[in-house]
Amino acid sequence: MEPTRPEGHAIVDVLDVLLTEGAIVQADVVVTVADIPLIGINLRAAIAGMTTMVEYGLFTEWDEEIRDQERYRHSEFGRRPRPSLPGSDER
Repeated sequence: MEPTRPEGHAIVDVLDVLLTEGAIVQADVVVTVADIPLIGINLRAAIAGMTTMVEYGLFTEWDEEIRDQERYRHSEFGRRPRPSLPGSDER
């Protein structure tokens, strides 16, 4: 029996699931020396696309702030005058 390779790319499937559905990674780490616990670390991370994060109520304030900044930047009032190039005599 010969090993077979699936038709799709596994990394693409993993990224698709991470971005659309998300994942939560949790880890507890205890650093010990000579059987004496010195450091305790509790890690928790949520990994997902921004659309999924906002749907679950995460990063909503940050998302609105960034969107407001971009709207202002693209509005008439947010446009900055173009800097003149060195050596050009525009006045």
